[in-house]
Amino acid sequence: MKTLAVLVLCSLAVICLTSDASTGAQPAENPAQDGMFVERDAAASVVRQKRAPGELSLAQLESLREVCELNVACDEMMDTQGIIAAYTAYYGPIPY
Repeated sequence: MKTLAVLVLCSLAVICLTSDASTGAQPAENPAQDGMFVERDAAASVVRQKRAPGELSLAQLESLREVCELNVACDEMMDTQGIIAAYTAYYGPIPY
């Protein structure tokens, strides 16, 4: 584990040193040309999108049921309005 941490730190140091050498000490006139910004389409393909509540797996739904069954009011609401509505009403947004 320590070896991995040292390797990561050395890699970051090399990246920082080489990026400073290639850009020089002068700041760029346009910050978008620095490489810090990415087009929206490219960013959307990298960043994980939050899934809609209907896309939960069976294991995730069962986990929500187990939590909701401990509360009698939530359990009754789960029977009439569904697990997602009941969990959200009593415990807030779904954590996954």
